[in-house]
Amino acid sequence: MHDNEITFIGPSALVIEKMGDKVSARRTMEEAGVPVLPGNHYVSSADEAVELGAAIGYPLMVKAAAGGGGIGMELVHNDEELRKAFSSNQRRASNYFGSGTLYLEKALTAPRHIEVQVLSDTHGNHIHLGERDCSIQRRHQKVIEESPAEGLPEETKEKMRAAAIKAVQALNYENAGTLEFLVEDGEFYFLEMNTRLQVEHPVTELVTGIDIVREQIRIASGEKLSYEQSDVSFHGHSMECRVYAEDPVTFFPSPGTITTLHVPNDIRVDTAIEEGTEVTPFYDPMVAKMVVHGTDREDAIKKLQNAIDNTVIEGIKTNLPFVQQVLSHEAFTSFNFTTNFVKEHIQPVSK
Repeated sequence: MHDNEITFIGPSALVIEKMGDKVSARRTMEEAGVPVLPGNHYVSSADEAVELGAAIGYPLMVKAAAGGGGIGMELVHNDEELRKAFSSNQRRASNYFGSGTLYLEKALTAPRHIEVQVLSDTHGNHIHLGERDCSIQRRHQKVIEESPAEGLPEETKEKMRAAAIKAVQALNYENAGTLEFLVEDGEFYFLEMNTRLQVEHPVTELVTGIDIVREQIRIASGEKLSYEQSDVSFHGHSMECRVYAEDPVTFFPSPGTITTLHVPNDIRVDTAIEEGTEVTPFYDPMVAKMVVHGTDREDAIKKLQNAIDNTVIEGIKTNLPFVQQVLSHEAFTSFNFTTNFVKEHIQPVSK
């Protein structure tokens, strides 16, 4: 691209490659002094995995080095599960990512999933835009994201923000990125880095008032960040739900043609669908994002509930009734939730 005088809006290819490989990313974060979970590097066989697993200790996560979106990863509790998971996830990873390389990582049993948004320019300036709580997820796919992450000690959040800045400084990072962490018992650990704009970036935009895409373009143009860290402030509470084309009870895919579409015009809705759009079963099932901003978390929840009540999508089933269940659940409203929320409180019906 450089040879053709085209500027890529994002970090360098070298950084994308380094952080796109989960094992390489772990090593890089360790060297930068960012906390990582106990684990190992590449595993070549099921026998080696069992040997290394005994040293790390169960439960473990089997993960694809080139993976993403929850694909090629599995929780295991003993040698037998590890052997089965190694074989099946190696095959899946190879099919999805072109690489069957796996590694092991100590599993946390009840973490929250917190991520920190960062912006870095080409002049060595780095800032964070606070954190997002992405703990409400199903099969490692995020469903609800919000900011700020309430119910966490401010000290823990400040340490995560500082770790995110330390990471991008070590990488000489440029443009927008997200550092993802797992938090449990007051400790946090690096999970992965997304070297791109996240699906949930509107959540941060609404609480900071900063247009992240605008900053990306400015950075790629060689300009300095429009903001210093001291300029960044947070106002109110923002919440986003992902609208998936799936049965809200069984979670089975729900392809079809959109026959009716009505969404509220007083909230932010990011979507590419319209009446007549065909939703196929071959790609990611997300068809829209609904994002609200409230004076506080309770207000944001009420606004999102009201927005869903006033949304009509016909021709396919969506997960919106499921989202309503989450929003009204006492565990969610009282911050008493982890990434296990769906498994613990909302079980799908089997067919």
